[in-house]
Parts: sequence; structure tokens; C-alpha cells
Amino acid sequence: MGCGAIVAIVADTHLPRGSRALSEACVAAIGTADLLIHAGDFSGLSAYEGFAAIGPPLVAVHGNVDDRELRARLPESTVVEVGRARIGLIHDAGPARGRLARLRRRFPEADAVVFGHSHLPLLERDEAGAFQIFNPGSPTDRRRAPEHTMGLAEVAAGEVRFRHLEV
Repeated sequence: MGCGAIVAIVADTHLPRGSRALSEACVAAIGTADLLIHAGDFSGLSAYEGFAAIGPPLVAVHGNVDDRELRARLPESTVVEVGRARIGLIHDAGPARGRLARLRRRFPEADAVVFGHSHLPLLERDEAGAFQIFNPGSPTDRRRAPEHTMGLAEVAAGEVRFRHLEV
């Protein structure tokens, strides 16, 4: 990516399942982004292909419920450079206790890490504000979260500014 970008961020979409589908608001936000990050648990290849067809380039990792074909196609973790910032990506970041420090150790070169698995939206920064972790929640399967959510990030000059979007 160039020197600045808008990144749409989703995780835990678990598609296809019953009547579950992405909302128009979610599809619109993805469609206007420069990059789409999916932090795993698409479920099947058709869901992956559906996200890839929306428009922006797709960077993704596999999750624990993704089928064998997706596990073969997608890495467990990766790092993407966007707007001179490095964003780590993994599905399961482990227990909440010690998560920030654990992800800092796992991705020492990253400015931020995006993860999924819990379906709970989260933004946490280290004390210096130099490193942050972000879970977008889920746009399709909120579980214990109050709303269906996704994430948006504005990335420029090496800085990442995350926010949650109710969809």
C-alpha cells in the first residue's frame, strides 16, 4: 500500500450459515476501503471468495473453524505493511490475561496486531501508546457482544488509528 490508506477489518464471519449474511453497511464499508483484512473464521472457501469479490485487496489468516481448503490457502499469521505501518494478523490471540504483551512478543516488528476468535470488539494500547491490539468483533455473529461490529483503520505516515463500526 502507498503512504496512506483506509483498511476495513472483519473477523469471525462464519459464512455461509443459515440466513446469516453481511449487512449492507458492512459491504459498503468494505467496498470503499483500500484494503480488507479478515482475521479468520470465514468457515468455507465460498465465504473467502465472496469477500475477495467485494473489491479491495484481501489479506487474511485462517481461523479455527475454517475448512481444510482455507487452512491450506491461508497462513496462521502474517504481517502486512500499510501506510508505512506494519500490522500483524492472527486469529486466536489466546487468553485475555497478558494478551497485549504476548502479541508484542509474537509480532516484535509490528505497530499493531489485529485478531479475532472472541467475537468481542477490543482496542488496547500499551502504556507508551506505541503498540496496539484490535479485535473488530463480528459483523455476523455477535455472541456476547452488544452489537454486530467491524473495524476501520486509517493508516498514514506509520500511524494506525482504529475504530469500531456497528453494522
